[in-house]
Amino acid sequence: MEEADPLATEPRAPGSNPRQALIGWRWLALLYDLWPALALWMLASLAFTVGYTVAGHSPRQNIAPLSALQIELWIVCWLLTGAYATISWRRGGQTLGMRPWRLRVVARDGGCPSWRALWLRYSIATLSLLPAGLGFWWAWIDRDRLTWHDRASRTRMLREPKKLAP
Repeated sequence: MEEADPLATEPRAPGSNPRQALIGWRWLALLYDLWPALALWMLASLAFTVGYTVAGHSPRQNIAPLSALQIELWIVCWLLTGAYATISWRRGGQTLGMRPWRLRVVARDGGCPSWRALWLRYSIATLSLLPAGLGFWWAWIDRDRLTWHDRASRTRMLREPKKLAP
């Protein structure tokens, strides 16, 4: 049984319906969002480094690779990035990287997704990147052009039409 497009029920001007976001737009947004994420990671790293130094280690000594502290830093960075993404999606459907390309995350019914759906989306998107981005490339063969994280979280990413000048 095929589902009706929930966005088709809203009255819109001709030619103003949002379209499913293609994989290229998604990758561009992801690359753009790398910069705010890097800023958050640097702040977290600074906090960990200061704490490491205050704990009595030499300022010239690095946190040991694959130590419990470094793994904790990675988890904190992942959580900070998730907070950035989910708060952005919840507040307006867009991260900074999605704005230039008019991309928006919506629930399957066209409304605002729940926090649970957004964290599920972020978690599955992380896993989708690990096997060379296979979960993103999946949209090329999916009948509805959805990625793994779109399907799992029951959300979708749309590309809004250009706004016409008055």
